[in-house]
Amino acid sequence: MGDAPETVTEALTLLAAEGYSEDFNLGGGSTVCPRCGVACALDGGVIERQFRYEGDSDPGDEAIVLGIRCQSCGLRGVLVSAYGPNADPDLFSHLEF
Repeated sequence: MGDAPETVTEALTLLAAEGYSEDFNLGGGSTVCPRCGVACALDGGVIERQFRYEGDSDPGDEAIVLGIRCQSCGLRGVLVSAYGPNADPDLFSHLEF
């Protein structure tokens, strides 16, 4: 892949072009597929792409964008979350940087 997207919007546009078409939500360290309803743990290959953004002057601007694939039905989508002090600990306990 070429250069990484510079903004969250660019990352979402890139992932949409790659077929990540749905929005996933986080709950209890897993995501629930909007198509089949199966809860997928964030470890074990569910996360296929990730982009991290750090705010230049405001920690509120820190975010992470994930490209996720449901292990049950194969649906691909995105999960956007705060990063840094506002991060969800359930999410970041499963990520490596």
